[in-house]
Amino acid sequence: MPRRPEAQERTGREARIRSALERFERPLVRFAHRLVGDGDAARDIAQDCFLRLCQQATPPDGDRLAPWLFTVCRNRAIDHLRKNGRMANVNGTPILDLETSASGAPTPARAAAEGDEHARVLALVADLPPRKQELLRLKFQDGLSYREIAELTGLSVSNVGFTLHAALKTLRARVGRTAERTST
Repeated sequence: MPRRPEAQERTGREARIRSALERFERPLVRFAHRLVGDGDAARDIAQDCFLRLCQQATPPDGDRLAPWLFTVCRNRAIDHLRKNGRMANVNGTPILDLETSASGAPTPARAAAEGDEHARVLALVADLPPRKQELLRLKFQDGLSYREIAELTGLSVSNVGFTLHAALKTLRARVGRTAERTST
């Protein structure tokens, strides 16, 4: 017996939402955690994003889905910070990673050295202005495109590119200075 169009549409919608959850849950939790600095609150914020996605009469899909989810996440994180009176530090404490590493991990000595280098770079990123920090994290930790970042932040695509270029240039110079100091 063939399925009714409503049942097929509902099944397709559920599959798209399930796919979005599998693809974006961890990146949204990381993004929210960076903004609010609290893992439990970050998970709640990400969950709320998916609840809002389910409530949409016509949920965004394709290229519009990631910017929509990250915008909702950012807005919910800002609401959380306002509610809790912590608007002064929107970026929270930088985190290394919420995911566990896969098999084939480096030796403990190498992992420690990489961790130290990662910590140094994160400290240098933390010294950048908040806007540059946000754009760097959206691009390199969350894997968003310039266009998706532009939609999320309200900047133009060219401004996103310019700001990212300036941030990377600043980081390269600071990493070079740090390397010179440690080698002498």
